[in-house]
Amino acid sequence: VGEDRGSLRGAMREWWLHVGLICVPLLAVYLHVPPPRLSPALHGWHSAGGSFAFRGSSVFYRESFGAVGSSDVVILLHGFPTSSYDWNKIWEPLNQRFNRVVALDFLGFGFSDKPHRYSIFEQASVVEALVAHLGLSDHRVNILSHDYGDTVALELLYRSDQKRSGHLTINSLCLSNGGIFPETHYPRLLQKVLKDSSFLSPLLTRLINFPLFSRGSVSEPPLATRPEVGWVGGAWRLCGVKTGRGTDCADGCQDREVF
Repeated sequence: VGEDRGSLRGAMREWWLHVGLICVPLLAVYLHVPPPRLSPALHGWHSAGGSFAFRGSSVFYRESFGAVGSSDVVILLHGFPTSSYDWNKIWEPLNQRFNRVVALDFLGFGFSDKPHRYSIFEQASVVEALVAHLGLSDHRVNILSHDYGDTVALELLYRSDQKRSGHLTINSLCLSNGGIFPETHYPRLLQKVLKDSSFLSPLLTRLINFPLFSRGSVSEPPLATRPEVGWVGGAWRLCGVKTGRGTDCADGCQDREVF
């Protein structure tokens, strides 16, 4: 009986060795599925923008001057996990309405640097720093935000109401498609895991590749409003620009809950 058990253990070890030899290269291939290249449109978007330094990190932004005779300024805050390029299709219409249109890539997104940790509160400070950098601190600004940007916008609104040092003077605020009410916000299972598990969060971030990202991006919206395939590819490619492979929202999810 002892010899049989020993043989069984040896066979199991050999089986697991074979499984490992097969799985390791498959996992390596999975993790290195090449992302799509930046499209000419994204290259053009980047070329038309600039950057400024925030606490040692480079933050990408884009601005343009539009309506003559108007002094209105609008600041655009994008969603997760994309970038300022979200606004490209309405950029020209906004230029016809506002004198100055400004958009940025939050830290950890798009063409901005991707430090190890970033938070909603820090992103709000990034927006304030950009406004000061552009010489707009004394202007009344309009804010148009989406998704993740909504929470940043609410933090900016709170700082403005409390008259914190460096706060924005907000003329108007438009929030779109953001989970800002806890009783009506239903995060996905993956979002809950990213928020609650300090161990699994970085691991899952590494395991997400373009096919999974693409499936998640186009499956939820109604058919008429689903993003174009090219847009999804560009969004994924931007997740890996600069120092990071992807964008980890764990800290941002925690900050939403605190807020």
